[in-house]
Amino acid sequence: MHKEFLMGNAAIALGAVASGVNVVAGYPGTPSTEVLETIAKHRPDDVYVEWSVNEKAAMELAAGAAYAGARSLVTMKQVGLNVASDPLMSLEYVGIKGGMVVLVADDPGPISSQTEQDTRHFAAFSKLPCFDPSSAQEAYEMIQEAFEYSEKYGTPVFLRPTTRVCHGYASIDIKDESEYTVHTPEGFIKDSKRWVIFPKLSFMNHQKIVARNVELSDVFSSYDKNKIIPACDTWKDSKKGIASAGISYTYAMETLQETDMVRHLKVSTPYPFPEKLAVEFLTGLDEVLCLEELDPVIEQELTYICGKYHLPTKITGKLDGTTACAGENTRDSVSSYIHTFLGLEKAGSSSLPTPPELPVRPPVLCAGCPHRASFYAVKKAMKGQKTIFCGDIGCYTLGNAMPLDMVDTCLCMGAGLNIAQGVEKIEPDTTCFAFVGDSTFFASAITGVVNAVYNQANMVLVVLDNSTTAMTGHQQHPGTGRTVMGEIVQKINIEQVLRGIGVTEVETVNPLELEASVLCVQKMAKKPGVKAIIFKSPCIAVTRPDAPLHVNPDNCIGCKKCILELGCPSIVLDQGKVCIDSSMCTGCGLCSQVCPVHAITGGASHE
Repeated sequence: MHKEFLMGNAAIALGAVASGVNVVAGYPGTPSTEVLETIAKHRPDDVYVEWSVNEKAAMELAAGAAYAGARSLVTMKQVGLNVASDPLMSLEYVGIKGGMVVLVADDPGPISSQTEQDTRHFAAFSKLPCFDPSSAQEAYEMIQEAFEYSEKYGTPVFLRPTTRVCHGYASIDIKDESEYTVHTPEGFIKDSKRWVIFPKLSFMNHQKIVARNVELSDVFSSYDKNKIIPACDTWKDSKKGIASAGISYTYAMETLQETDMVRHLKVSTPYPFPEKLAVEFLTGLDEVLCLEELDPVIEQELTYICGKYHLPTKITGKLDGTTACAGENTRDSVSSYIHTFLGLEKAGSSSLPTPPELPVRPPVLCAGCPHRASFYAVKKAMKGQKTIFCGDIGCYTLGNAMPLDMVDTCLCMGAGLNIAQGVEKIEPDTTCFAFVGDSTFFASAITGVVNAVYNQANMVLVVLDNSTTAMTGHQQHPGTGRTVMGEIVQKINIEQVLRGIGVTEVETVNPLELEASVLCVQKMAKKPGVKAIIFKSPCIAVTRPDAPLHVNPDNCIGCKKCILELGCPSIVLDQGKVCIDSSMCTGCGLCSQVCPVHAITGGASHE
C-alpha cells in the first residue's frame, strides 16, 4: 500500500484497476468523465477501454463482457442512465457471470445537468444493489467491494458517487501493483435458458431477485461501511439522532467534531436498505434528522421502518421542510441544520472579513468558437422570418445567451430534431431548425433524422461539427478517427451518414466564412423536406489559433456592432473605445466580416 493525492474519480478508476477490471465502457458526462479517462491512462495492456457511442451501447457492451465472465465497468452521469435504462432493466432479470459495476455519478445542484434525479431511486426501481461513497478513500474501497458483491450475487451493482465525491481531492491509501487482483474471464458458455430472456425466465428470476434483496438487506446491516456511531458523553442521554449518507456524512462528521457526537447512522447502501441496523439505531430515539442530497430516500426508509416496527421516532428532513428539497448540501448548510436540530447556537463567522462581491460571470461561448459564427449566420439569414431554433445538449446550448439568442428549446440529447418536427406539424408556416453537435449526432440524433425523412418532415438540421466532444473535456467520438486507447481508426463521415439515411440535400460549409454561410442557409431553408447543413470548423481547443485581430482606431466609428451582435468575450470596451484582447482572440476573423467599415484587421482571412 502507498499514499497518493487523488481526485475522487481517479480513486474510483484506480480501484477498478486494482479489482482486475477487464472491460470499461462509458459515455462522457460531468461529473463522471475522469473515471474512464484515468483507467485509459493507467490500464494494464490487457484491459480494454472505450468511449461508446452512447450509454446504451456502453451498458450492452459491458453486459456482454460480464456474460463472458469478465469484470466490467460502465460509466455515465445520472441523465445517461435514462439512455441506458432499457438494457439495464432487463439485465437484472437475466443476471451476469463476471462482476459488473454500473458507475452513475449524480449531480446535486444541478451543476452541469438537466435534472437532479437520484440514482438511489433507480436502484430500487431496477432492483440493483447500490453503493454510496462518502469520500475518495471510501470510493476507492467500495468499487472493489462492489465487484465482489456483484460476482457473489450474480447481479450488476450501482456505484453512485455525487459531484463533490467525484471532484474532491484527498490523500488516500491505494494498493501497489503487486497487490492488484488478476481476473481471468472464463469465457461465454452457451445456455439459452440463462441468457435468452423470456417471460417465464423473468417470472422465475423476479422471485429470486426479491429473495436475494431481502438477504442483502441483512448482509448490508453487517457491512462495515454501514454503521452506528455512538453518542459521546455530552449527548449520551439525548433522544436525538442523525442519519446521513454520501458527502453529507462527511460534512456532518466535521460539524459533530465541534458539537460533540450524537448517535449517528451512516448509510452506505441505500438499496437494499440495512433495515436491521436502522432498527437498532432508531430504538430509544425520539427524533432523527436525515441529511442527504437530492431525494429523501433515507428519510422515507426510516419513516417506513418506524411504521413497520411501531417505533415512535419522529423522522425529519426534506419531507417536512427541515432541510432543503433541492440543490446540493454544503459544509455550512449541514452545520446549520445540525445546530438547529440540537438547539445549539449557530457558529458565527463575524470574525471573518466580509468578502468582496463577486462579479456576474455568466457562461459564454469561447472567443473564436465556431458555434458563434454558425448561430450568427443562421440568425442573419433568417432575419424577419418566422422560425424556431431547437437546441441540444453541448457547448452550443450557450447560443441561447444574448446577443445571439438562438436556442429556443433544449430538452435532452438528440431531442431538438424531433421537437422541431413536432412544432412543424402544428405550425407548417414556421421554418424549423434543429441544432446538434457532432458527438451528439452520433450519440442520439441519427434516429431523429430517420424519423424526419420517413415521416416527410419539413425542417433544417444544422450539425455543428467541431471535431470533438468539447463540453466534457474534448473526448474522442466516431467522427474524430481516434479512440480513447490512442488507436487510429476510420472516421465516420457525417455527410455520408446523412445521405445514407435518405437526406438528399446536404451542404458542408465553414461557418467562419460568413457570406458563404448566410447564402447556404438561405438556399437550404427554401428547399422542401429534410435538409442538412454541416457547419464544419474545429474547436479552438483542438487547433492552433491564428494571429489576433486588432481594431484600427482611425477607422472605427464606434457603432459597437461587433459587440452587440456577436458577444465575443475578446471584444471589449476600453475607455469607451472598442478594442480586442489579444490574449483571448484566436484570429477567427468573424468580427472583421461583421464590421461595416472594415476597421478590424489581421487574423485569418475569409475573403
